[in-house]
Amino acid sequence: MCGIVAYIGHREAYPVVIKGLKRLEYRGYDSTGVALLNGGNLKVYKKKGKVAELEDYITGKDLKSHIAIGHTRWATHGEPSDRNAHPQMSGDGKLAMVHNGIIENYTQLKKELLSKGHQFTSDTDTEVLIHFIQEIKSSNQCSTEEALRIALKRVVGAYVILIVDEDNPDTLIAARKGSPLVIGVGKGEHFLASDASPIIEYTKEVVYVNDYEIAILKADELILKNISNEIQTPYIQKLDMELAAIEKGGYDHFMLKEVFEQPQTIFDSLRGRLDAKAGKLTLGGLREHMDMLKDANRIIIVACGTSWHAGLVAEYMIEELCRIPVEVEYASEFRYRNPVVGKGDVIIAVSQSGETADTLVAMESAKEKGAIILGVCNVVGSSIARLSNGGVYTHAGPEIGVASTKAFTAQLAVLCLIGLKIAEAKGSITGQRFQHLLDELEGVPDKVAIALKLNDQTKAIAAKYKDARDFLYLGRGYNFPIALEGALKLKEISYIHAEGYPAAEMKHGPIALVDENLPVVFVATKDRYYDKVVSNIQEIKARKGKVIAVITEGDQIISGMADDVIIVPESDELVAPIISVIPLQLLAYHIGVLKGLDVDKPRNLAKSVTVE
Repeated sequence: MCGIVAYIGHREAYPVVIKGLKRLEYRGYDSTGVALLNGGNLKVYKKKGKVAELEDYITGKDLKSHIAIGHTRWATHGEPSDRNAHPQMSGDGKLAMVHNGIIENYTQLKKELLSKGHQFTSDTDTEVLIHFIQEIKSSNQCSTEEALRIALKRVVGAYVILIVDEDNPDTLIAARKGSPLVIGVGKGEHFLASDASPIIEYTKEVVYVNDYEIAILKADELILKNISNEIQTPYIQKLDMELAAIEKGGYDHFMLKEVFEQPQTIFDSLRGRLDAKAGKLTLGGLREHMDMLKDANRIIIVACGTSWHAGLVAEYMIEELCRIPVEVEYASEFRYRNPVVGKGDVIIAVSQSGETADTLVAMESAKEKGAIILGVCNVVGSSIARLSNGGVYTHAGPEIGVASTKAFTAQLAVLCLIGLKIAEAKGSITGQRFQHLLDELEGVPDKVAIALKLNDQTKAIAAKYKDARDFLYLGRGYNFPIALEGALKLKEISYIHAEGYPAAEMKHGPIALVDENLPVVFVATKDRYYDKVVSNIQEIKARKGKVIAVITEGDQIISGMADDVIIVPESDELVAPIISVIPLQLLAYHIGVLKGLDVDKPRNLAKSVTVE
């Protein structure tokens, strides 16, 4: 959600920033802009629409500079438009700023500034903030850095802020609270971005800026301070990412590439942790917390979107394996309903990006009440990773497609490992069952590879149903959350209305929707609920509904009932969701493509939701 890129150094800044903005297009946005500082000459160019439209707009203009800031905006305050795009300017035209996040008390600040004669040209909270900084600078006769520090003590909300100052043409200033910011450290140059993808082709050395820190950058200098003006020592880390990971690699779309990467990414999430031959499971990030985990009063999983669905699967897993009560909460609701949380409770926060604002706030709230916090996320050095007491990285690699695929299956694999590890420590699982599930997990990457061979068949089914107005997705047990995930993927990618339900709930309302025009997708792999699901399919067929079923290899019953079937390899019901979700991802992808939609960047969506 919104993207920031900046450069200061010996290179021409504009090409670096514009390429970086393209790298961040996957985050979701509706307008874009750049500010270029060359000596004392500050130029701002911005445009509603895509980065390509900005490029066309500024063709032939003076782009010379060695300092630049750029932004892709996802509208919060004010509609998508040229005037609401970032960068926003101070009233005197000497300061330009880009901003990710939301300034919650901007209305109050704006009233104060209006009373002092400030005039505004946009509807944004960002313009209010840069005017506020200018007002402080002018009235206190202080530096931009000091004005920013004073301003941020009044600001309520989340932000990453980058400022260039016409009066200080060799300096770039950044600040962070709640939204991600990474600084790439080069030789005589620095790169700034919302994540590492715009940086990796230039440097592998990075600094992750913490909340309430301000960075003052020159080409050959990085000074990091906290909001109290105390010098902080930058912690330089090595990026574990390759440029090829954020390229399409010959695939038509990032989403398709990432779907087909899943045999490898699931293997990577298990690698070094699972040794089925030796009967061992190692999770170093949980080692020092294992006593608290096995003795937990309850486990609360907080997440949003696709990660919430992974949490629902984990609820089934952990309760079955560990006999510990598990609750799965929407992070966006958890904080605000004043939950009963305290010592003895374990919070597992699940997030692909590690920056999900709702999840971060939920973690902070629970931590204040004495709960232990564990993180499950994909991005090393992310905010959730730093806030957690411990946890496990999913190691899925960069996920560029907005609709999560490989990050989801990696989350399922890691959450399964966590459940097994707690069960082993607690003694709530037999040695035979433990070994069986280790073997089953180890076999998942190969079974996913087999499921992916059904891509062409799934494409043909997609062509048959692409014009449907509605879909219903049904499953039971471990497959119920997979039905929810399948419906979400279809909504995200194709804009077709889809709903997911437990199959038994169909008779309690959704069956009223069933007619000859409604495709109903059953996730119907062989498990303890199989006979019940067969009955549910018969109920749909009796009402002339069209049944698409994901079934287990060798199933002759449902294959004789359904209109279309997609056959996946047999597996234990506990790990089956990691495999059965694959055809649902492919179905959504192909329907979206056949409808002529941009499946990598669905409308209105953002990859990393960094505002509440």
